[in-house]
Formats: sequence, structure tokens, C-alpha cells
Amino acid sequence: MDSQPLRGQKALVTGANSGIGAGIARALGAAGAAVVVNYVSKPEDAARVVDDISANGVDALAIRADVSREAEVETMFAGMEQAWGGIDILVNNAGLQRDAVFPEMSLEQWNTVLGVNLTGMFLCARAAARRMIRRGVRPEISRAAGKIICVSSVHEVIPWAGHVNYAASKGGVGMFMKSLAQELAPHRIRVNSVAPGAIMTPINREAWSTPEALAALLRLIPYGRIGLPEDIGKVAAFLASDDADYVHGQTIYVDGGMTLYPEFAHGG
Repeated sequence: MDSQPLRGQKALVTGANSGIGAGIARALGAAGAAVVVNYVSKPEDAARVVDDISANGVDALAIRADVSREAEVETMFAGMEQAWGGIDILVNNAGLQRDAVFPEMSLEQWNTVLGVNLTGMFLCARAAARRMIRRGVRPEISRAAGKIICVSSVHEVIPWAGHVNYAASKGGVGMFMKSLAQELAPHRIRVNSVAPGAIMTPINREAWSTPEALAALLRLIPYGRIGLPEDIGKVAAFLASDDADYVHGQTIYVDGGMTLYPEFAHGG
């Protein structure tokens, strides 16, 4: 098996300076892709991810852009094109939470989450698709003209009280991805999603940072362990490779069984 199936390809991962995004960026780099590490804050963290990827002998570049802002997204993609000549893989990962009980949720909390988690995917996917369509398939690089991978969540299908904005954004990602896959298929652009369950990242530290919290979380995970960013990275690297060339319009749940309704495992 080719240890670097993405050799010669250019990838961009949004929100890649920490957590799941960093895990995906490292996995793509290990698979041979040159990777743009997008970030909006903490440039020192982005620099560390760039160093890790460069250690694989491939190019890496950090570019700051707020994915909810059209002008910043366009500037980022133009910078990538100027540096490397194009894009083969987009991983739409950037996401955030602004939690509140619903009657107290502000419009700013709603708009911020939808702006990054859903509008950000639209802006980045549009910029990538335009370039992938223009360039077309290069058989020596990949069987597809491009690959777009959306990072969703188990909350694409599991309701989440107290997080209505986040769950709504991820539900939207599900239909965004499928509709985009339907439309871009004739251009040989593959579109899929990865939906993580509980992953050990800074965004959910409270859910696993104490033994009591971890025990409560594990009751929701039939497989009995919390996920790691590299669990998501490996699936993203597979979806970006020609090994997944017939996988299109699909959401892969990487969740240790969280979507299996574990509360019904003992008779319901």
C-alpha cells in the first residue's frame, strides 16, 4: 500500500491550528499532501502544525483568514493559488460554539455560530469548487478533479438542548454537503463529510478533563473510549485519496457508536 497516497496534491484545512483541524492537517501531510494551515487566532499554534507537516518532507503554509468573511476567504485562496498553483483537497473544518439556553440565546450567538459553521463552509467550498472546475481532472495526480470534505458532527442527527445554534448549523452541513455532492458530481469533484463524536480537544475540555466528567461521557460511547484528533485525520485522509474514489455524498460517523442510541442498549 502506498504510504503517501496524496503525494503531489495541495490541501487546505480550515481551523487547522488546534484540535480536529490540526489532526486532519497532520494526517494529510503524513499522506504526502502539501497543506495550508488556516487559522484565525494563535499563529504560534499554526506554526507548530506547519513544522510538524514539514517534517514529512512536504510543503506547509499558515494563512490567517476568518472563514465567515468573504474577502478574507478569497484572499486566502488567491494566496494558496499564487504559492502552489491550485487546490486538490479542501477540508471544511472550522467551527465553534456559543452555547446558551434557548430563551436567552442572543442573535449574536446565533449568527456567530451559523456564520462560521455553515456560511464559512459555503464560502470556502465555493472558492475551491471554482478552481477545481477550472482546472479539471489531472489523472497523474488524482482520479477526481478535487475533493471537498466537510467536518460535521454527531449533532447533525442527535438533537442537543442548550446548543440549538450549533446543532442547527451541523444539520445544515448535512444537506449542504449532499446538495453540493449532487451538483458537483458531473465535474468529478467528490464531496463527503466526516461527523466526529466526542473527541479530546480544547473545545470540549470540560467533558473529559476530570474522572467524573469522563465517566459520564463514556456512558454515551458504546466503544468505551473518547476519540482523538488522529481518529478523524485518518478518515479524512482516506476520503481525500483515490481509495475512496467511489465514495460520494456520504457522511461517515466517527463516534465510537455514539449515534447508536446507547441508552437503549439494555432493554430500552
